[in-house]
Amino acid sequence: MLDWLWAGMILLSCLWGAMEGKLGEVSAAALAGVEQAVDLCMGLCAGICLWSGLLRLLERGGLTRLLSRGMQPLLRRLYPLGSRDPETLAALTENLTANLLGLGNAATPAGIRAARGLRRLEGDGEPGPELRRLAVMNSASIQLVPATVCAVRASAGSGSPYDILPAVWITSGLSLGTGLLILALLERWERREK
Repeated sequence: MLDWLWAGMILLSCLWGAMEGKLGEVSAAALAGVEQAVDLCMGLCAGICLWSGLLRLLERGGLTRLLSRGMQPLLRRLYPLGSRDPETLAALTENLTANLLGLGNAATPAGIRAARGLRRLEGDGEPGPELRRLAVMNSASIQLVPATVCAVRASAGSGSPYDILPAVWITSGLSLGTGLLILALLERWERREK
């Protein structure tokens, strides 16, 4: 569907530019947009490589293991069923760590492994409370260091791409708290309906 939408907008722009006699300007704008897109992608790649490399160094140095041990009491409370399976607990920890570092691209594979583990533990049928909680926590994506956003800001020419940290901390904390509160209320309502 999006393919058709984008193709339609491009075709409409070209037709409008031709009718107005400004097809050259449309072509120049398209080329400038492509140049900006390449610059943005290169900046993003640099930032993602930096933070992904840092995450690998933290893993090899054992810091993520320490962080994981520090997070396990919290994860055991949030995911009592998932914490019984070491593989699922490791995936949950990796997912949360990557999200805290703002590495959504690194968090996704761990989140998928964690979701599969929780699904296996909860059984077939409708998703259970722990799988729903994982979905909410991934959607809220609480971040200490929003690496990807800061990389976009840096590639766009921001002089201080990290000055957004307090706003990110507040909004991601509020979105996580709100999401978990709504989930708890819905689960309570669902239990009452049964």
